[in-house]
Amino acid sequence: MSNSPAAEVGHRLWGGRPGFFPKGMLHVVLFTLGLLMVTPFVWMVLTALKSYSEIYVYPPRWLPAEPQWNNFAVAWRMAPFARFYFNSIVVTSLITASQLVFGALSAYAFARLEFPGREAMFVVFLGTLMIPIQVTMLPLFLVVKWLGWVNTYPGLIVPFAANAFVIFFLRQFFLTIPKELEDAATIDGCSRLRFLAQFLVPLSRPAFVTAGLFTGLAAWNEYVWPLIVTTTTDMRTLPVGLRYFISQTKSDFHYMMAASVIVIVPVILVFIALQRHFVEGVTMSGVKG
Repeated sequence: MSNSPAAEVGHRLWGGRPGFFPKGMLHVVLFTLGLLMVTPFVWMVLTALKSYSEIYVYPPRWLPAEPQWNNFAVAWRMAPFARFYFNSIVVTSLITASQLVFGALSAYAFARLEFPGREAMFVVFLGTLMIPIQVTMLPLFLVVKWLGWVNTYPGLIVPFAANAFVIFFLRQFFLTIPKELEDAATIDGCSRLRFLAQFLVPLSRPAFVTAGLFTGLAAWNEYVWPLIVTTTTDMRTLPVGLRYFISQTKSDFHYMMAASVIVIVPVILVFIALQRHFVEGVTMSGVKG
């Protein structure tokens, strides 16, 4: 019997009974669930390629009679999507970078440094994950308004510059790296900050990619906070801009779907490019507490 973690979990889950859940049946279940999850996306893409008359055909047709690739260009021109894209790229990039930098520094402190109250402080950090953003949104907005950051990039970025989940995730990965490696580097005269930058970060690349994907996806899709803190069109991010676009198009569902594809495609491409590191980060983190 395999000694892999997945095999051990499966062995415990099914009471140690070999063949209780055949491998072929598992593949069927996973394929069915995957098909159910991807169906709405496929329908969105196919609808984006339909003409106006095909949208209201009954019974509905999956495939367009003649793909209307021009729908994407029309949707792009109907709203300032170039500006929305620029805002989302700036906000997402800076939030992701800041969370990884501050997360790495904090995770190193919690994983490697010995100081009074470390464990209690870490529990407090984890406790913040239990607080819904809706609870802190009003006081956060009042602070941003007091600083004069309403409808500015700092107002969109600074409140999310650090994240407890990223700190926890990187800490768990740092704990899997042998302490002896740092002891040897310290003997050779390596400082803590240099060890973090030149050893821990490169060795933890899958964890950083995974945390970056989670953070970037959350920042890219954030809707409520940009809606509250921005007041003009030129500061809107893509989710808010998409909602503005939908309110203007009314019943033109093919343009709505085309705009939705425009918004979601970059995230999918980034995930496809980094999926190997993403899987490594998820499977290798959280092994050691």
